[in-house]
Amino acid sequence: MTNASHAVLAGAPEEALLPGRDLFEVARYLIPMEASLAQGCLVAAGVPAVLADAHLVQTDLLLAPAMGGVRILVPEDHLLQAQAVLEAYGRGEFALDEDADVSGS
Repeated sequence: MTNASHAVLAGAPEEALLPGRDLFEVARYLIPMEASLAQGCLVAAGVPAVLADAHLVQTDLLLAPAMGGVRILVPEDHLLQAQAVLEAYGRGEFALDEDADVSGS
């Protein structure tokens, strides 16, 4: 594991590391749609991100708190970039203006 990865995971629970894989948890959301939006921002920024437990949580939203919500996982070499994108997303940098053309044409 690189020094940057250690810095990113400092204070993170050991469960964030998936054994035998290079995917690490960067965020959790109780609402699957919020997780999907954040994942979309990561992918648009070039970060390969996947959702874990999204379908299970969607079957019964009452399970979300018990399961810890939907997890967003990214490869180890994208951890710092993913955190920066999620911070920008939290600040509203991905928000559309009221007059934005979203028609696709």
